[in-house]
Amino acid sequence: MAELLPLDPDQLLTTTRSVRKRLDYSRPVPIEVIREALEVALQAPSGSNVQGWHWIVLTDPDKRKAVADYYAESFDGYRRSAGYAGRQAGYEGDRAETQQRVASSAEYLAETMADCPVLIIGAIQAGEELPQGNQAGLWGSLLPAAWSLQLALRARGLGSAWTSLHLKHEKAIAELLGMPADVRQGVLLPVAYTKGTDFKLAPRQPLDTVLHVNGW
Repeated sequence: MAELLPLDPDQLLTTTRSVRKRLDYSRPVPIEVIREALEVALQAPSGSNVQGWHWIVLTDPDKRKAVADYYAESFDGYRRSAGYAGRQAGYEGDRAETQQRVASSAEYLAETMADCPVLIIGAIQAGEELPQGNQAGLWGSLLPAAWSLQLALRARGLGSAWTSLHLKHEKAIAELLGMPADVRQGVLLPVAYTKGTDFKLAPRQPLDTVLHVNGW
């Protein structure tokens, strides 16, 4: 069993960051550690206890590069969009600086993802066509498990970053990996040991700006 960091629950929840520049690409990641973290993730809630999730773990360099190339292509379009983290207007002071750091680290990940020792795609049995209207029930049976996976990785000294830009090429990636047409992808996590484990709380807007009690 992998050694766990001495983090209490609140520390684990508040210091599990999207790690990009501090991913250590030079350090191998044993598949046993990934399996251990996934065993934790499988304890997450699943609608009607269906447990329809699937986890595609990529360690093969050629397959990692192919997925990373698709991601980089999508990122290039995102970088030119109005929603790009480094271009969003209206931020000043510390928030503006934070957005620029986010943009810089995102660009680094897009440029280097192929070098990351492990890529994990979280997917779920959903049908070839996604349901019309409210999809909260579907994705609510995958995304909590993916977050649990990130927490379990952090507890073991590994970092990850929540990404989904690859979904622009979901069908091509599914064909590359031999995935059935009715298994739909929801998240792509680059995973590696981190350079240091001293992650801290991130700047967040004050709670009272988003809290609504008994109505809006």
